[in-house]
Amino acid sequence: MSAQTAARATAYPAPSRPRPTTGSTAPAPRLRVVRAPEHARTRVPFILACMAVLAGALLSALLLNTSMAASAYDRYDLSNELGRLNQDQQDLTAQLDAKASPTQLAAAATALGMVPTNGTGWLRLSDGSVQGVPEPAGAGG
Repeated sequence: MSAQTAARATAYPAPSRPRPTTGSTAPAPRLRVVRAPEHARTRVPFILACMAVLAGALLSALLLNTSMAASAYDRYDLSNELGRLNQDQQDLTAQLDAKASPTQLAAAATALGMVPTNGTGWLRLSDGSVQGVPEPAGAGG
C-alpha cells in the first residue's frame, strides 16, 4: 500500500451495507425493547413496623420514667420515716438513761415500798428458810 491509498482510506468512511428495500415507500416502524413492568412493592408494612417499634420504645421509656418517679417518692417517704424512727430511738435511749440513774432507781424503789438493806441474805429453797438475815435498818448499834 502506498501512502496515498492509506490517506484515502482514512479520509473517507467505508461504504455501509445496503438496506433491504421493501416494496413500499412508507418509513419502517420504529420498534424498541420494553421491559416488563415491575411489581409495585408497597411500603406500608415496613412503615407500620417502624411506627410500632417507635411507639414501643416511647411507651417503655414512659413506663420506666413513671416507675423511677414512683420509686423516688417511695424512697423519700422511707427516708423521712427512717429519720423519724432514729429520732424516736434517740429519745427513748435518753429516757432509759435518765431512768437508769441511781437516784431515779432509788426513788422508784421507794415508791414501790422497797427499803434499803444493810446486808445480804440467802434463801434456802429446799426448806424455804432465810439465812443470814440482816438487822433491820436503824437497829444497828
